[in-house]
Amino acid sequence: MAGVLTVPGPDRGPAAEPTGPATVPTGPATGPDRGPFAGPSTGPAPSRIAVVGGGPGGLYAAALLKRLDPRREVTVWERNAPSDTFGFGVVLSDETLGGIRDADPVVYEALRRDLVRWDDIDVVHRGHRTTSTGHGFAALGRRRLLEILHARCTELGVRLRFRAEAPPPDVLAAGHDLVVAADGVHSRTREAHAAHFRPRITTHRCRYIWLAADFAFDAFRFETAETEYGVMQLHAYPYEAGASTAIVEMREEVWRAAGFEELDEAESTVRCAKIFAEALGGRELRSHRSAWTAFRTVVNAHWSYGNTVLIGDAAHTAHFSIGSGTKLAVEDALALANSLEGHTAADGGNRTLPEALAAYEAERRPVVESTQRAATASLRWFEELAGHVDRPPRRFAFDLLTRSRRVTHANLRLRDPAFTATVERDFGCPPGTPPMFTPFRLRGLTLRNRVVVSPMDMYVAEDGVPGDFHLVHLGSRALGGAGLVMTEMVCVSPEGRITPGCTGLWTDEQAAAWSRITAFAHAEAPGTALGVQLGHSGRKGSTRRMWEGIDQPLPEDNWPLVAASPLPYRPGVNQTPRALDRAGLSAVREAFTAAARRAARSGFDLLELHCAHGYLLSGFLSPLTNHRTDAYGGDLDGRLRFPLEVFDAVREVWPEERPMTVRISATDWAEGGTSEEDAVAIARAFADHGADAIDVSTGQVVPDETPAYGRSYQTPYADRIRNETGVPVIAVGAISSWDDVNSLLLAGRADLCALARPHLYDPHWTLHAAAEQGYEGPAAPWPTPYRAGNRPPPTGRRG
Repeated sequence: MAGVLTVPGPDRGPAAEPTGPATVPTGPATGPDRGPFAGPSTGPAPSRIAVVGGGPGGLYAAALLKRLDPRREVTVWERNAPSDTFGFGVVLSDETLGGIRDADPVVYEALRRDLVRWDDIDVVHRGHRTTSTGHGFAALGRRRLLEILHARCTELGVRLRFRAEAPPPDVLAAGHDLVVAADGVHSRTREAHAAHFRPRITTHRCRYIWLAADFAFDAFRFETAETEYGVMQLHAYPYEAGASTAIVEMREEVWRAAGFEELDEAESTVRCAKIFAEALGGRELRSHRSAWTAFRTVVNAHWSYGNTVLIGDAAHTAHFSIGSGTKLAVEDALALANSLEGHTAADGGNRTLPEALAAYEAERRPVVESTQRAATASLRWFEELAGHVDRPPRRFAFDLLTRSRRVTHANLRLRDPAFTATVERDFGCPPGTPPMFTPFRLRGLTLRNRVVVSPMDMYVAEDGVPGDFHLVHLGSRALGGAGLVMTEMVCVSPEGRITPGCTGLWTDEQAAAWSRITAFAHAEAPGTALGVQLGHSGRKGSTRRMWEGIDQPLPEDNWPLVAASPLPYRPGVNQTPRALDRAGLSAVREAFTAAARRAARSGFDLLELHCAHGYLLSGFLSPLTNHRTDAYGGDLDGRLRFPLEVFDAVREVWPEERPMTVRISATDWAEGGTSEEDAVAIARAFADHGADAIDVSTGQVVPDETPAYGRSYQTPYADRIRNETGVPVIAVGAISSWDDVNSLLLAGRADLCALARPHLYDPHWTLHAAAEQGYEGPAAPWPTPYRAGNRPPPTGRRG
C-alpha cells in the first residue's frame, strides 16, 4: 500500500479507529535506518512518540514522523470523536501545499483532488461590490482534511485513540521519548508546564461565530452590515463545490447590544442569516457546535520543555482573518519532522533531542512572529471597522486588502493592475504618478510630495548652536527630494536640553545659524520645506549623548530639571525634577514663544510642537507622569491645559500663513498610561486650537514600556486619529519602503509619512524612490548638478 492512499468519502465516515496495540509495518523500511535523535531511544527498538491532539497539525506531525521512520511507535490522543470538528473550511497557501508535496506526495495528491481554488476577493460595502483579482486561494473542508490525515496515519501504522483523554503531561513525558503537544489554544500540556513555557494570552475585543452556507461563493467575500446596534462583518469563502464557510464577527459591545448574548446556537444562526440575507441570497446558514467566542492570541516564551514540544495553536495563534491557523500548524509539523530527521550536529553526530527541538523553534519562531504581527494588524483593523466605514468603496476595499501590511500597493499592482489604477485615480494621482508624489497643502504651505524627513537628534551642537554638521546633514536631506525636512528637537532654553549637544533657539546666535541652513535649503533645493520642532526635555534632560549612554545622567555639570510632577525618569538613576509652579509655567511658556519668534525669523516654513516621548509637554499629558492636583492635573482636560496654553501662545506669534503641527505619543505602551481614546481626544483638542496636522508617534514616556514593535507598527494610531477627528496626520514608526508609503496613503491611514533611519542610510531616499518607480515629475526634481545620476548606475560587466 506504500504510496497509495485510500480515503473514505464524505459519506463513509472517518478512517478506521484502532483500539488495540499499535501495528508497526514489518516490511521494507521506507524511511531512514536510524532514530530521530541521539540518545537512549535510538537503536533497534522504535522510538515512542505521543501526539496530544488530533487536529491537522497533530495528525500531520504523526504521519510525517512515522513515515520518516516506520520503526517509531506513534500514538495520537484525541478526546473528541473522529468526525467532530470545529469550523468548516480551511485555507492553505501554495507555499504550504508545496511543503506538503515535498514531504509526503501521497497526502498532497489526496488534498489536491479536493481543493477548491479561486482568485477573487469581493468587498461589499454600502451596497457597492468591489472585486480584486489575482490573489490565489486554495481551500477544502476541514472534515475532509481530517479524513485524509486519518487515513494516512492508519496506512502508516500510527495508533489513533479517539474519545480518549491523553494521560497527564508528566506521565506522557516519562513514558515516551517525545511528546508533541498539538492540543490547541486551550492546551492542557502548555498549562501544566506554564512556569516554563511562560504563555501570554491576550483576549481581543470582537465576538465571532463559525457557520456554513450550503452553496459556494464565487470569491472570498468580505461584507459589512451597518445595523442599529453597530457594524458587523461577514468573512466567507467556498471550501467545496456546494459549501462555504461564513464567519460573522462584531465588537463585543455590538454583540451585546444586538442581543446575541441571550440567543442559543440555532437562534444565533438564524439571526446571522437575516443580517446577511443579501449576501446569502436569502438562503439559510447552518452551524455545528458553533458558539460565539472571542479570539485569543497565544504567545509562548519557550516552545519546548524537556522532551515535550508545542506546535500549532498550543504554541501560537494568528487571527483567522489572515487564514493561517491550519497553515501554521501544518508548517510546524513539517519543520519539527525536518529538525528531528536527517540533520547532524556541529560535531558531526546526530542531534540530541534538545538540539533538535531548539532547531525547530529557531526555524519557526521568526516566521510565526512575523505572521502574528500581520494577524494582529488585521485583527485590529476589524476591531476598528467602525472607523473605516465612511471611506469611499474602492478606498475602503484597498484599505481592507492591505490591512495586514503583507499585501501592499506594489503587490496589488502586480495582482490586479486595473483595480489599483482605479484607486490611484480616486486618490488624485496624475497618470504615471505614485501616491507619494502627489502634493499636500497645510495652511499656506504646499508640500510637493508626501515624504517627511523625521526629526532625529544629532547631539553635536556647541552651546545650542547648529554648525557645519547640521548644514550638511539637513542640506543633504533637502537635496534628497523630501517634501518636508524636519530639524531635530530644538530646545527652547539651556535647562530644556536633553544633552549638552542639543541644538537650541534661545539666543540670536542660534537663530542666525539656523538662518544659514534654511537659506541654503531654499536656494539649492527649491520646493523643499524646512520644519522646526520645538521642545523642552523636562525630566529627561541633563543626560549624556546617546552613544555615551542613553538616558544616563551626566557625570558632572548637571543642570536642574523641571517637570509636571517630581518624578524621576528612572528612580535612583536620574535626578528628581522640580514640579513647575505658576511662575515656572509662565517662564516655560515664554521660552517657547521666544523660540517660535526666532524660528520665524530664521526662515522655517513649519513649526512642530513636541508633546511626545516623555519630554516636558508630554509629561503633562500622560497620567503616568502627571500627578498634579491643581488645574494642570487630574483628568485629561486638566492634563491638556498647559500644553494647549503653550500651543496657543506659540500659534499667536507664529506667522498665520505658516502651519503648525503637534507630535504626540498616542500610547505609553504601559498599563495606566495614555489610552487610544485619550490620544484621539488629545489630537482633537490640538486641532480645535488650530493645529494643522498631528504627528503621531508612540511611547518613550516611561522606561518600563513594552512596545509592540514591527513594520509600520505605529500607523494604526495615526489611522484612528485621522479617521475619528478628520485632522491630517503624519505617520511615523518603522516605515521603511516607498511601497509602505504608497500603501498607507492610498488606504487613507495617513496624509504624510515621516521616515528617520531610511534617511540616515540614504540622504537621497526620496529621489531614489522616484527613480525606482520610474517617476520623473515635478514632485521629485533632481538638483541640476546631480541630474546625471538620476538613474541607477549599471552593475556587472558590460561589453
